[in-house]
Amino acid sequence: MTSNKPQPDPASADFDRSLAELEAIVEKLEQGDLSLDESLQQFERGVQLTRACQTALKKAEQKVEILLRRTGPADPEAGDEFAPAPFEPDTDGTT
Repeated sequence: MTSNKPQPDPASADFDRSLAELEAIVEKLEQGDLSLDESLQQFERGVQLTRACQTALKKAEQKVEILLRRTGPADPEAGDEFAPAPFEPDTDGTT
């Protein structure tokens, strides 16, 4: 018997784990209880995780754009009612 339930995306699980680890690192660094060497190691790991998360988000964005892309005018009869909106990254530095 097969299930119609969608299978979890491994990339999404990796993203969630990376984000959780990154949040834990930020918390450790904010507490200020680490030595300089430990802080640098945690910071380096945080940079790696940030890059991995950014890459995963970029891939997800590209998948969404591909799924929503259309080649001509919208044709509601053909079910082509969605079109990608241009992606505008935050420029205020909060992301």
